Amino acid sequence: MIMVAAVLTLRGFPSVAEYGWSSIAYYVLGALFLLVPMSLVAAELATGWPKAGGLFAWVRQAFGDRWGFLDIWFSWVNNLFYFPTVLAFAAATLAYVIDPSLANNKLYLVLAMLGIFWGLTFLNFFGMKLIARLNNPGVVLGTLLPAVVLIVLGVYWLASGRHNEIPFHAGQLAPNLGGLSNLVFFVAVLLSFTGMEIGGFHAKDLRNPARSYPRATFVAVLLIVGISILGTLAIAFVVPRSQLNLVAGLMQAFSIFFHAVGFGGWVTRVMAFLVGLGTLALIGAWLLGPAKGLYATEETGDLLPQLDYVNKHHQPVAILIAQGVLSSIFALLFLFVPSINSGYWILTALTTQLVLMMYVLVYAAAIRLRYSEPKTARPYKIPGGKVGMWIVGGAGLVGCIVGFVIGFVPPTGVKHWPTPIYVAAMVAGIVISSVPPFIIEKIKKPSWRLPHPDEALVDVGPADASEVSPPGAEGSRQ
Repeated sequence: MIMVAAVLTLRGFPSVAEYGWSSIAYYVLGALFLLVPMSLVAAELATGWPKAGGLFAWVRQAFGDRWGFLDIWFSWVNNLFYFPTVLAFAAATLAYVIDPSLANNKLYLVLAMLGIFWGLTFLNFFGMKLIARLNNPGVVLGTLLPAVVLIVLGVYWLASGRHNEIPFHAGQLAPNLGGLSNLVFFVAVLLSFTGMEIGGFHAKDLRNPARSYPRATFVAVLLIVGISILGTLAIAFVVPRSQLNLVAGLMQAFSIFFHAVGFGGWVTRVMAFLVGLGTLALIGAWLLGPAKGLYATEETGDLLPQLDYVNKHHQPVAILIAQGVLSSIFALLFLFVPSINSGYWILTALTTQLVLMMYVLVYAAAIRLRYSEPKTARPYKIPGGKVGMWIVGGAGLVGCIVGFVIGFVPPTGVKHWPTPIYVAAMVAGIVISSVPPFIIEKIKKPSWRLPHPDEALVDVGPADASEVSPPGAEGSRQ
């Protein structure tokens, strides 16, 4: 259930609904090339090297401080692009509580995004207690309940013989692999499946990890993929593709469903409030985790001294403020892009590419450690020896590489900048995001290295993995 809470997301359903019936195949491919490989690799690394720091500790163990810092940097910096996308989803969803037309108003969207983001950032200054109280009801009421309602409505829609925007034909089940432009929304599938590594942090607590963890992973994958497929199809049944809003598509579907069954707009507003609540829990959970992960690099002297300030609650206030300022700048992108959909998609693609770069280092570390430290005890170990590791890690690497390439392709059906400008923006975003670790490596001084107790280092997931709903991705980061 920790893995389900960390990965299952409603936010990505509208993007994948673009594929109609073939979304089933894309979700299965995403599970085979990201969801399953990352969960298994993370379990082996977390049980073999149960050190605080998560991804940072694993990559550092395999390749040294420099690459460990680069990986944790990717873990943090991708959130600068991720937060505006999930904030846009929250703002558009909450617009249905007030006035649905606001979901297409750029000014409202940006102002609501900034208000939500800074409010949650300041709450995190006081530790996890306030945020944790939002997490559990957020997971149940804001993610699981709306998902169940959406699926039930979708089943009702088909059973009652109402008009279906995607009439079923067996040939539509196969993914269209005729070109990269047909695969572009697969990026949304990959992002929605990130965060599965959170389960690895808890694998060592199982009585028999070698037996129990694969079973837990199997059940989690079935739940995540099954709910994602059914929820996505429910949206595709009722929202015409030409009218589908990538940010507010979920609420578009709820509005159509509820009006069709005679419940009126008030039920839509209630559902918007619940989904908004779940999204606030998600944002609150991921605000602090990656920030503390970056703060952990102070031990190796990689953290800029200007960012090492913590308050009396031991919260990395300087990093949280820097994170807030930078994410706010990217949120302003929505005011200048051709459409809300295009701004949402550009930031989603950038987030995914940085996450995939982070995962490449993790897969490489898992493979490397099988050779460099074969005698290290691993309570959970991917079966099949080195061949088994290469199969699992190799599948993950292939998924990351394919997803990274697809991220440079502009989406069809979404108004965006001319292709050269779009690609240039993507390249610039990746380069700018990747350069700082190398600059820091050149300018850092021995005085920056200030050892801290182990408790200062934390896993790079939601602030409390046992109580949160993420991201999608990570966890998924949803």
